[in-house]
Amino acid sequence: MDFRAALLEQTRAFGDVIRSGDPDTPVPTCGGWTLQQLFRHVGRGNRWCAQIISERRNQPLDPREVRDGKPPDDMDAAIDWLDRGAQLVIDAVDHVGADVRVWTFIGPRPAGWWIRRRVHEVTIHRADAALALGLPVELPPDLAADALSEWIELATVDKRHAPGLDRGQSIHLHATEEKLGPTGEWTIAHDEDGLWWSHSHGKGDVALRGPVTGLLLATLRRRSAADAGLEVFGDTAVWDGWLERTPFE
Repeated sequence: MDFRAALLEQTRAFGDVIRSGDPDTPVPTCGGWTLQQLFRHVGRGNRWCAQIISERRNQPLDPREVRDGKPPDDMDAAIDWLDRGAQLVIDAVDHVGADVRVWTFIGPRPAGWWIRRRVHEVTIHRADAALALGLPVELPPDLAADALSEWIELATVDKRHAPGLDRGQSIHLHATEEKLGPTGEWTIAHDEDGLWWSHSHGKGDVALRGPVTGLLLATLRRRSAADAGLEVFGDTAVWDGWLERTPFE
């Protein structure tokens, strides 16, 4: 996947959804933020990330110190500000080099890591905005699948939180889009080696099956499994426990 193109494309799509709604519309999947607050969060987040990269920071950046971190009041100018912020992330990576290690919330990573992270940040917040407005959430299957892989990866390596599964527990997710092939399956397990995941096919204590966008929205707690059109097999308590313990994005 071309993550650079995806970042620009998904940012534009997010802006289109925001433009279509009342800025004061509550966004229930983001703690009751309004669309305006969600817009500022995404736009400032890209500039925050670009500044971390361009300054080659090894410590987090206070969001209050983000340059040009507030969108203009005029909607057209605000959309330009949003789109420019996404380009700034790409430009910052090009400037310092994709392999240069910088600060991230899960430890030092190559600067290029941030492009993929920001793609999926804006993608899920685009979904938040669409859900708030009662619009369908339509994502390319490969994008939704990679977003799910990235989220599971973060949830399994982020040591700031307790493991999402007790030792001996496992989860299997299976997307129904055949064209995804092996990348449309996910196994998450906690064994003697710790919490890990893979694209392997297997039987978990609980299994969820359905469209990949539904799997993504359910895993990130944007919709229930039932509302996302998923079939659930096995011990639902394991799934509920995973949702309770994995951090909310």
